[in-house]
Amino acid sequence: MNLLPLQPDAFDAVIVDLDGTMVDTMGDFNEALNRMLQELELPGIAAAQIENMVGKGSEHLLRSVLSFVLQPMDKAQAAIKIEALFPSAWESYQRHYLAINGGYSAVYPGVVEGLQKLQRAGWPMACLTNKPLSFALPLLKAKGLDGYFAKVFGGDSFERKKPDPLPLLKTCEALGTAPARTLMLGDSSNDAQAARAAGCPVVLVTYGYNHGQPVQSVDANGYVDSLAELV
Repeated sequence: MNLLPLQPDAFDAVIVDLDGTMVDTMGDFNEALNRMLQELELPGIAAAQIENMVGKGSEHLLRSVLSFVLQPMDKAQAAIKIEALFPSAWESYQRHYLAINGGYSAVYPGVVEGLQKLQRAGWPMACLTNKPLSFALPLLKAKGLDGYFAKVFGGDSFERKKPDPLPLLKTCEALGTAPARTLMLGDSSNDAQAARAAGCPVVLVTYGYNHGQPVQSVDANGYVDSLAELV
């Protein structure tokens, strides 16, 4: 069922993903991760490799990056090395990411126009991301997007992350809306799987970070090339 264009009486609220949906943060990831790797005296990694690892939270991202740069090692040895390095990697990555947060990223075209249209339509909005909340809040502020959202939740706000439905259910609860009346806007299978499991309709943008897979192959209620096309 294609929900586009969105109708005024179709929903009571909207939940919006951050990385890959509103902001192209690949430059931030690339800069912070490579600073971390340099500090750990490990080989660097290209942005094209990082893109397929983004979207499942910082812990998954760091383990994926460490696994990639340690590829020449035996798998069992690499696993041991990753566990030994992880505390230092986590501390380094957090420090470097907070230092450059937003400095190498850009708001996608049509995002501000789309958020303004959603706001004018009267739908309360929440931002729900797998990014740690300490990263998400300053990024939204730096990009001038914080004023659109009644609630902001990160990957560490709840016990589990997307694609688990729990974050969406908790966000609906915070908004005071039923899942079936709350639209999820995202860029990946993480958003779609979480929405389907929570009982939320979902629309995906055709850009962003879908783990290297075409987003149109993901089960969703619609696809847009820009958030400005929603309403």
